[in-house]
Amino acid sequence: MRARSLVRRVTRERKKRMTTRRAVLCAGGLAALGLAPARAQPYPARPLRLIVPYPPGGVGDTFGRALGEGLSAGLGQPVVIDNKPGGSQIIGAQAAAEAAADGYTLFLGSVSSLAMNVAQHASLPYDPLTSFAPVSLGFTSPLYLVVHPDVPVTSVRELIAYAKANPGKLSFASIGPGSSLHLAGEIFNRMAGLDMLHVPYKGSMPALTDIMAGRVQVIFDAGTSALPQVRAGRLRVLAVTSAERFSGTPDIPTIAESGLPGYDMTLWFGIVTRAGAPDAAIQTLSAAIGAVLDRSDLKARFLDLGVQLSPSSPEAFRALIAREVSRWTRIIRDEVKLEPQ
Repeated sequence: MRARSLVRRVTRERKKRMTTRRAVLCAGGLAALGLAPARAQPYPARPLRLIVPYPPGGVGDTFGRALGEGLSAGLGQPVVIDNKPGGSQIIGAQAAAEAAADGYTLFLGSVSSLAMNVAQHASLPYDPLTSFAPVSLGFTSPLYLVVHPDVPVTSVRELIAYAKANPGKLSFASIGPGSSLHLAGEIFNRMAGLDMLHVPYKGSMPALTDIMAGRVQVIFDAGTSALPQVRAGRLRVLAVTSAERFSGTPDIPTIAESGLPGYDMTLWFGIVTRAGAPDAAIQTLSAAIGAVLDRSDLKARFLDLGVQLSPSSPEAFRALIAREVSRWTRIIRDEVKLEPQ
C-alpha cells in the first residue's frame, strides 16, 4: 500500500512539473512572437512630427518651429518640422489625416484649413470635424485694414462715406479668391453696402507693392507685412479686423467699434492630430503645449509679430472648430456666395 501511495505521489509531482514546464515554454513562445502582455510605454517614446502647411520663413513656420523646440524640451523627444505648403493647406492637412492614429503626427491647422475650406471646396480629402482630434489652440491674430495715403480718409466711417460717394473708385487687394484677405474685404463690402472691386494677387508682397504704387487702394493684411509699411509712412492703417482691440497694437480701433458693429475676422491657428489617437497622448500634448505657450518670452516675441498666443483645452478647441465651420459655411455660401471649387 505504501508503495502504491508513493507511486501515486511521484506521478502527481511529475504531472505538476510537466504542467509548469509547458506554461513556461508557452509564455516564452508568446514572448518570442511578440504576443506576451507588455507594459505600456510612456508617451512620447519616440520623435514626433509637426506638419506645417506653409513654406519656411513665415509666421506659421516660425510659430511651428518655436513650438517644436519647446515641446522637445518639455517632452524629452525631438519634434521634426515637416513643411508641406500649397493647395490651400490641403496637402498638409491630408497628410495629417492619413497618418497613424497614435499621436505622433501633429498638424498646424488654421481657420482656413479647418473651417473655410469646407465651404470652398466641393470635395476635401479630409473632414475637419471627424478626421482630426483637436489638441490645443495655438494663437490668434487680426488683419489690418490699411489704405494708400492718397485715399483721403483716416477712419472706417470716412472710408465707407468716401466709397459711397465715389462708387467704382476703390479696389481692394488680396492674396487670392477665397483667402482670408479676400473674405475680409467681401464681408466689409456686404456689411457696409459697398462695391469695392476685388483684385487678387499671388502673395501679400505683390499686393502691397501695387497698393504702395497706388494701383489699388485698400487691403486687409497681416500685421507682419502691413505694419512695417505703415510705420514707414507708405500706408495708413484704419482698423483691426478682430472683435476686440489687439493687445500688440492697442491704439488701433476695431472695425466693429468704428462703424460696422459685429464685424469680426479673427484668424486662429492650432494643433490637431489624427482622430483616434489615445486620449492620454492628447492630454499630454495639450498640457505640454500650454506650458510652452505660457512662457513670457514667447508671448513677447510673438506679440511683436502681431500674434496672440492662446493655448486651450482639447474640448475648447473642438468647440471652436465646430462653431467656425458652421459660421464660415454660412458666410461663404450664403452671404459672399462663392462657388465651391
